[in-house]
Amino acid sequence: MKNRVVFFDTTLRDGEQAPGFSMTVDQKIAMAKQLERLGADVLEAGFPIASEGDFESVRRISQELRGCAIAGLARTKKEDIDRAWEALKHAKRPRIHTFLATSDIHLKHKLKKSREEALETAVQWVRYAKSLTEDVQFSAEDATRSDFVFLAQIVEAVIDAGATVVNIPDTVGYAVPDEFGQLIRTLRETVPNITKAVLAVHCHNDLGLAVANSIAALQNGARQVECTVNGIGERAGNASLEEIAMILHTRHERLKLTSGIAHAEIYRSSQLLSNLTGVYVQRNKAIVGSNAFAHEAGIHQDGVLKNPLTYEIMTPVSVGIPESVLVLGKHSGRHALSKRFSEMGCRLSREELDRVYTAFTRLADKKKEVYDADLMMLLQQETPETSAAYVLEGVQVLSGTQLIPTATVRLRRSGETEENSSTGDGPVDAVCRAIDRITGFPARMTEYTLNAVTKGKDAMGEVLLQIEYRKRIYTGRAASTDVIEASARAYLHAVNQAVFHHERSATEKR
Repeated sequence: MKNRVVFFDTTLRDGEQAPGFSMTVDQKIAMAKQLERLGADVLEAGFPIASEGDFESVRRISQELRGCAIAGLARTKKEDIDRAWEALKHAKRPRIHTFLATSDIHLKHKLKKSREEALETAVQWVRYAKSLTEDVQFSAEDATRSDFVFLAQIVEAVIDAGATVVNIPDTVGYAVPDEFGQLIRTLRETVPNITKAVLAVHCHNDLGLAVANSIAALQNGARQVECTVNGIGERAGNASLEEIAMILHTRHERLKLTSGIAHAEIYRSSQLLSNLTGVYVQRNKAIVGSNAFAHEAGIHQDGVLKNPLTYEIMTPVSVGIPESVLVLGKHSGRHALSKRFSEMGCRLSREELDRVYTAFTRLADKKKEVYDADLMMLLQQETPETSAAYVLEGVQVLSGTQLIPTATVRLRRSGETEENSSTGDGPVDAVCRAIDRITGFPARMTEYTLNAVTKGKDAMGEVLLQIEYRKRIYTGRAASTDVIEASARAYLHAVNQAVFHHERSATEKR
């Protein structure tokens, strides 16, 4: 098909050779099978002459995968090409991928060759590779910094020698999109036999333009794009497969290009690669980052709840993510909070929502993310107290290994505020004694339990305690990211019940 883009995945070669991404043979097999499910047309399985492990990976992948073409990389040397063919010969659709630098920088400083010698070398070894297999790819390394006339000359020559794919790499990520697009367009217009081969591109991300350059090349006639899952690769990485695939899908009306990528396998492929290598993508990574379909800002959450199209140009399901995430944090609004409570089975009145939302914003200022357990605790805490309730206005504690624990507590009741201080055996004991002084209800604590409500260092600490006052037991419960505050609120919760019961009994006696 004229407008179908061939996806050449080099996750297991260029991606795997980058520092920190090395995989065992078995891991590469597992990743290769997932790439086949993803719909990669060509899978570059490795560089067979580089090591025994690479050779074995390419050999086993060639034997076990039958749904896509398998490529092995080789320099323009007989021993490289022979080794590649030995690993590839059992593949259903083998491809030898050979390369040679064409820029004067590489020719002079790395290869010590003239342009004429480079041309002769490229033709010689493409022709030899062609004698082994029908499908041969040639890459002009550092093409974007090569002399155009020489580049066009070598492209024409390798096609005549039998290359079925000619790759134009932006090896060091130097090009900008309009420049790269023009390079591809000019090659198509000036190389007389260009239609006898597929024109491919391989872009690196040194300036953050790998995907943009790849799209520009496709718009100008390239029909194979080399890329990697999660954009891994040498230095700043390669063009990201998932980004290119979703650009073609999401902007099809503009680009008019198709692919065989199974979009619903994108997220699974990304996760598998991360699990195998132990290197995870940044949260804001396009398509597969944890924030790609997450919304915290209240305005965004409100829009997404009304219609996802307001802030999502693709659905999370389309890339294999179950659903969007409304992250409850300090930027979230009432709409998102109400929806989360509704999902938890709690339908709040407007008054209840306003009260809990105020407590939620206070908590969200202390925590990066608020979890369901946090919300349930807030709901319990914000249930209106009895008319006798004391309300905690503030608590301050001074404590340390060489200090006597001292607490100052400020309570409010019926519009009146009172403050008092006390020492104690520990900060919690000091807080409770200070509360006793203000309320006049010196209770005896009989049980005290502290648990983390949620995970992380900023987790809410839940305090559950019991007090005894005049032979009756009262239970208090509260939570906060500050366990001293949680202890104060839980103790006050229990004391309020004692106060209410005592005052009600006194009224009944009268």
